[in-house]
Amino acid sequence: MSYEAVYNVKTRKKCIALTFDVGWGKKVLTPVLDTLSSHHVYKATFFLSSTWVKERPKLALKVKAKGYEIGSHGHLHENYTEHTNKWISREVKKAESIIKKVTGVKCRLIRTPNGDMDQRVIRLLGRLGYRTIHWKVDSFDWTNPGVENIIRKSSTNVKPGDVILFHASDSARQTAKALPAILRRLRRQGFRFVTISELLSMRVK
Repeated sequence: MSYEAVYNVKTRKKCIALTFDVGWGKKVLTPVLDTLSSHHVYKATFFLSSTWVKERPKLALKVKAKGYEIGSHGHLHENYTEHTNKWISREVKKAESIIKKVTGVKCRLIRTPNGDMDQRVIRLLGRLGYRTIHWKVDSFDWTNPGVENIIRKSSTNVKPGDVILFHASDSARQTAKALPAILRRLRRQGFRFVTISELLSMRVK
């Protein structure tokens, strides 16, 4: 069986997936969730670090309660390509256990810390039962380049089936402010928001 990372999905439907990585802090997530709700966006995928889930169980449950899809962002925020298969397996299983214990969700989607991966890592994650999710459109919100820059990077040259990367950790201080304009622009372009799992189910063979 061949395993590959998902950057985008070939689909005939004008759908895209908004994804949010969450690794630390408690200030940014709630404004992001509130913004999505106020703009009637009920489909998005949140990749949660299990160290964060353990530290902020109420916030993790808030993501679950709002009905958003939950994926794993691993346990320690370290590059998988720099570690052995044994270390990676241990990390992934630890994250899976913690996230399931807190949220009740058994993750089958994973975004590696820093998006760091290679074929060895992708194959191993596949054997562990995970789909590795990368991104096609990077908002660069974690660099705090200014709200207008985040809006431009997230809503220009977006194609059907694309996966868009955002962050809802405290390092991404401008994400919630940029989101309203991004959501409006993408909707004006005719896009519908779906979860990663829904996007994968729309893949054209």
